[in-house]
Amino acid sequence: MSAPRTDKVFAGSVPALYESHLVPLIFDSYAADLARRVALRSVSRVLEIAAGTGVVTRKLAAVLPASVAIVATDLNQPMLDQAAEVGTPRPVEWRQADAMQLPFEDGVFDAVICQFGAMFFPEKSSAFSEARRVLKAGGAFIFNVWDRIEENDFAHTITKSLESMFPKDPPRFLARTPHGYHDLAAIERDLQRGGFSAASIVNTIAARSQAASPRAPAVAYCEGTPLRNEIEARDMSRLGEATDIAERAISRQFGLGPVDGKIQAHIITIER
Repeated sequence: MSAPRTDKVFAGSVPALYESHLVPLIFDSYAADLARRVALRSVSRVLEIAAGTGVVTRKLAAVLPASVAIVATDLNQPMLDQAAEVGTPRPVEWRQADAMQLPFEDGVFDAVICQFGAMFFPEKSSAFSEARRVLKAGGAFIFNVWDRIEENDFAHTITKSLESMFPKDPPRFLARTPHGYHDLAAIERDLQRGGFSAASIVNTIAARSQAASPRAPAVAYCEGTPLRNEIEARDMSRLGEATDIAERAISRQFGLGPVDGKIQAHIITIER
């Protein structure tokens, strides 16, 4: 499935909803996992790419010594603005940057971190080549990607529910992009094409996605991600209806009260 330009657009009210709804729903535990992996290494300068609203950045700032410099970048300035508004436990450098063309010299970082951003790169091997370029010898590229959508309950349920609303052209953002880059053999090939020659270490980790009500994941996915762009492109007036349909689908499968669903991701570590 080819990805339209809007798959990478996080603007308007999306950054705030992403931070308030999606971060606690699916990102927080995996962010803590990435930060722990970095903290186990000897680092003095760390780069985060596709930092979004800064959930990993905040974890890194909390666990790494104050002497470790943290540079957090994202393609979308509105996401960085939201991240800066939330703040971090100590100063970090926020910088708008395209992962395909990083504005840094060769070999200046001990680790490059990316949480659920690789799926959005239009040319994965080129982005991986850039990550490798800015790493010092022996430095690590640590990133995670979502497993297939069928292993991620709320995303799968919501995607299926919207087929009834737009049967001729259902919105497929979640399956196409966030959950569209889970083939480990393909990821390994892209890393090799990007210049990495070491063997990668892969950990597949299942976790739980929990919310106080079915409304929370419905709003998170339908209004706090580029799925919103797809829905509004079909009919600008029907975003609220789409969110209601998603909420009802979550309610039918997971109940009317607090909801609990599976999420699963792959964590990849490879050294330069």
